[in-house]
Amino acid sequence: LSALREGKIDILIGTHRLLSRHVEYRDLGLLIVDEEQRFGVEHKEKIKSIKLNIPVITLTATPIPRTLHMALSGLREISLIRTPPVDRLPIRTFVSKQDDALIKRAVDFELSRGGQVFYLYNRVQSIYEAAAHLQRLCPQARVVVGHGQMSEGELEASIREFYDKKANVLVCTSIIESGIDLPSANTILINRADTFGLAQLYQIRGRVGRGQQRGYAYLMIPAEQSVSEDAKKRLDVLQRFVELGSGFSVASHDLEIRGGGDLLGPQQSGNIQAVGFEMYLSLLEEAVREIRARPGDTSTVAPPEPEIKAPFPAFLPEDYVPDVHQRLSLYRKLSACRSDEEVDSLEEELRDRFGPLPADASSLLWLIRVKVHLKRLGIDALTVGPERIVVVPGKTSALDPTRAIALVSAHPKKSQLTPDSRFVASRSAVSMKDLYFSIQDLLHHLQPAQGVANARR
Repeated sequence: LSALREGKIDILIGTHRLLSRHVEYRDLGLLIVDEEQRFGVEHKEKIKSIKLNIPVITLTATPIPRTLHMALSGLREISLIRTPPVDRLPIRTFVSKQDDALIKRAVDFELSRGGQVFYLYNRVQSIYEAAAHLQRLCPQARVVVGHGQMSEGELEASIREFYDKKANVLVCTSIIESGIDLPSANTILINRADTFGLAQLYQIRGRVGRGQQRGYAYLMIPAEQSVSEDAKKRLDVLQRFVELGSGFSVASHDLEIRGGGDLLGPQQSGNIQAVGFEMYLSLLEEAVREIRARPGDTSTVAPPEPEIKAPFPAFLPEDYVPDVHQRLSLYRKLSACRSDEEVDSLEEELRDRFGPLPADASSLLWLIRVKVHLKRLGIDALTVGPERIVVVPGKTSALDPTRAIALVSAHPKKSQLTPDSRFVASRSAVSMKDLYFSIQDLLHHLQPAQGVANARR
């Protein structure tokens, strides 16, 4: 610590101890935080207080919701490493009811190929009973126990025995979540997997499959009592994302399930369920753009959401997408579309997952396409009547007033400009698809020549 204070140390590696008030840095220039998910908000605030404007790199396979949320919203930069180590195979993951026959079969299989097994039992009070039960199930296994309440010497002896392959089954708590690297341990059984967090389960599962052999993870839930809805979502996500390097996808779902927390407060999750994750991100992005914008600069301000009134039903019918959560997810994706190509891609996904589009769903997609065009041109509102279409340009509209006046002059019976700058056109549309092409044609005549060329491209 004295050498550090005097600037005689270039690189210091340590635990949370580096954040204590007794540690003084002469000229701190870079801070790298590994396993970021193990640091709370207080630690991160302490990091900020060490020195202002210090570059900080945080590394983690599963960022906590608050950190990931800050990265996705543009408050932090993010970089992804998706390339797994050479020859490493994805871990096969199974969710199952607690079953002695399954446990015996999994342990016997791993021992038969010369491997080792983690049995994660997260209750210290009864962990020795669980170890004795496992020993009775698998008499040929050599079982040792490891948990955080053991003395340092006892714990080291148990882990050393397992590491040296004198034991082939380690009954342990979540103390093995990180720092254990045993290529010969390729099966893990997690008791009461429903009580663990999503990021924690992902980290624990990563303790196996670290060599060239296939790893197996068994997430066991109670046979008698039911598990919560959030626990079901966590287990489902973990079972779906088994590819190597899928930590970002897992963390994204964790963010959706738990919420993004407070940017300036102590909460590391929660508080966005009321408006939905994507709407919250959209609002935050808009606020960040406005703060970053220079006075008088409107280029970074997002165009307003146009209001569309049309006499056509446009929605996803319940008999087409029966699950309410899937419908909500699809509505969010549709509202986030920024181009015709994105709408086309979503239409392809709908046809692939649910079959041919019913009329109401098809109308919804055309409605989104109309909204994309209106938003791009800065139009505030569009009203469709039986025989006419009313366009209300916004303050930053890309429409050309001189072309609008020329159109009114050329076709006074079919179009007109109202005193409040609304453009009214006599056009009939019998469906959302007809409306889309009518709007395209109308906007083609109202845009400046350069804007028309860009729109066509």
